[in-house]
Amino acid sequence: MTVLPIGSAKTVHRKVMVKDVCFSNPAPLAIIAGPCVIEGLRYEQGLDFALKTAETLKKICFDVDLPLVYKSSFDKANRTSPKSYRGPGLDVGLKILQKVKTELELPIVTDVHEVGQVKAVAEVADLMQTPAFLCRQTDFIQAVAAAGKPVNIKKGQFLAPQDMAKVAQKAQQTGNDSVMLCDRGYAFGYGNLIVDMRGLVVMSDTGFPVIFDATHSVQQPGGLGESSGGERQFVAPLARAAVSVGVAGLFLETHADPDNAPCDGPNMLAFEQLPEILSMLKRLDEVRKE
Repeated sequence: MTVLPIGSAKTVHRKVMVKDVCFSNPAPLAIIAGPCVIEGLRYEQGLDFALKTAETLKKICFDVDLPLVYKSSFDKANRTSPKSYRGPGLDVGLKILQKVKTELELPIVTDVHEVGQVKAVAEVADLMQTPAFLCRQTDFIQAVAAAGKPVNIKKGQFLAPQDMAKVAQKAQQTGNDSVMLCDRGYAFGYGNLIVDMRGLVVMSDTGFPVIFDATHSVQQPGGLGESSGGERQFVAPLARAAVSVGVAGLFLETHADPDNAPCDGPNMLAFEQLPEILSMLKRLDEVRKE
């Protein structure tokens, strides 16, 4: 079988380690997954939610033999409406994520939205993630990278994939080489995103590990008026396409009951869908990279 190379022939692919999870474009697929946000404003409520979801995801990924970095946000700053649920906040949210990390022995990734949050988040997170809207904010990107933790930089919906090389270079100027680039679609008119799979190849040519955010790529920003809509039926097809191109990892938001989730429900996958989807993606990745 002839398999197309990942990146150009001259590309030197970097390896980013998040604890014992390896992210590199030619390496076996890794998974970043979890609910959009911690649910529950009180510590006890949020902790119960986070532990149950993380434990479920750990078992699912173990059963299909895929490495997992657990994702959940303590605050969702980029909301459609001021009425939208945002999460328990920095202090309570990080306390919850630390407990999940310790009890379940899972690496953790969470979003950081402001320079003032960086120090506290870096003390808990094994991987720090920057929002797509802020990818061109030089001081912010460099402040996150300077914390010394691996960084997943989401590409703005307004940015060409080749421009992400410069964003990565900004992060590298701090002395941090553990940088990953994440695609979540491109704005196509109002309230709609499309995924140009050529962009995954372009970003892979930089050598940085590429993550495909399969669930936010089907989001319809502001599509429901007071919140964003989404078309989760297209998550699996887009994930298959990205794995066929060749990526280091997939980002998937998932929930026990997406239709009743307070945040990003329309584009999240239900836990019950994951075993079949992940098993198929693992097999496809193995064929792609053999």
